[in-house]
Amino acid sequence: MDDIKIGEILLPGEESEQEAKARKVQRRFWPTLKRAMRQVPFSRDVVAAYYCAMDPTTPLRTRGILLGALAYFVMPFDFIPDVLAMVGFSDDIAVLTAAFAAISGQIKEKHYIKADEALQDKLPD
Repeated sequence: MDDIKIGEILLPGEESEQEAKARKVQRRFWPTLKRAMRQVPFSRDVVAAYYCAMDPTTPLRTRGILLGALAYFVMPFDFIPDVLAMVGFSDDIAVLTAAFAAISGQIKEKHYIKADEALQDKLPD
């Protein structure tokens, strides 16, 4: 009974909404972060959240919240255009802050270690 998963039923070849969101975040995360580094005061936390969201051992609810916030962060169109200096990422920061509050401590030390390594390596492509 432990191997039964509760959720949507997918046909062969279909992917869940969460998987689709994860693929979009993976494609756009690093280029967006490179543009936002100077304006996002907690880049280390954002990168750790990325690794937490991509970690298959992270609880489904936590992954969903993080993927939603990270998807908003990487979206090319949002409420306040990201090209506006100093205010462009303020809405993204608000969404990420709310997501961090909602998951309260689910980002583990191993995610921060990966974040530190990625930031030291001057961000992967």
